[in-house]
Amino acid sequence: MGFRLVRELADDGVPVAVTCRVLQASPSGYYEWRSRRPCERDVDDALLVDRIRVVHARSRGTYGVRRVHAELVLGQRCRIGHGRVERLMRIAGLQGVHHRKWRTGGAGRLPAVFQDRVKRVFVADAPDKLWVTDITQHRTGEGWVYCAAVIDVFSRRCVGWSIADHLRTELVVDAVQMATWRHQPTGTIVHSDRGAQFTSWLFGSRLREAGLLGSMGQVASAYDNALMESFFGSMQIELLDRCDWPTRADLASAMFEWIEAFYNPTRRHSALAYYSPIEFENLYNAAETAA
Repeated sequence: MGFRLVRELADDGVPVAVTCRVLQASPSGYYEWRSRRPCERDVDDALLVDRIRVVHARSRGTYGVRRVHAELVLGQRCRIGHGRVERLMRIAGLQGVHHRKWRTGGAGRLPAVFQDRVKRVFVADAPDKLWVTDITQHRTGEGWVYCAAVIDVFSRRCVGWSIADHLRTELVVDAVQMATWRHQPTGTIVHSDRGAQFTSWLFGSRLREAGLLGSMGQVASAYDNALMESFFGSMQIELLDRCDWPTRADLASAMFEWIEAFYNPTRRHSALAYYSPIEFENLYNAAETAA
């Protein structure tokens, strides 16, 4: 490891003699070590680093050690330990993005118009049993962009979404409408916070027309819609905060692409044994068909 550090510093222009003196290493020993042919382990490490770089790049630079390891093991059938991935990513200078802490202040405190059918237990044993929904916002050079999303608790899949430059109730109604067009559910619980859009007559009316059951947390706390906080937190750090957005159209296009081309089909989710939402649904459907 000492000679490797000498080589790295030498590549950066630091004299070998100086580095060896500081590290109490032998310059002649260093040159002998450098002239040797790489061992099989070093060759394997170099090849693995190349694969890890590809996985990290395909994740848009968002995957940390756990998701890179999952992609290598599950996606590429590579036999490799978690510790080795961690070591090679550290050597390669690769790291993922990290979640922020939740804000637990809550937004609106309007009276609940639906009973709390979830009570912070975000669990479902099949698709379309429980959906959660909320709104996030982000600034562009032209002003704010708002995104409403509907997440299936079973697979964490974003089954519906809507993007607009306003916060009218139609924003959330359109997201739920997309979800119902795609999945045509019956009796699905739709859990939200107590924001004005979700307590509106229009939203409640559209849920009833679609045969859906509304649900609301009883206190204005992020933990009453924790799964949505997690989804929007991922969007924030993996997409929204990573660059400036000149126009609303730029951001809207990026949100669409992140949801439909990355999050749903590709992004590995720790709550799903590191399968992506669509992979997890496909595994469930295959098991149901086989049964």
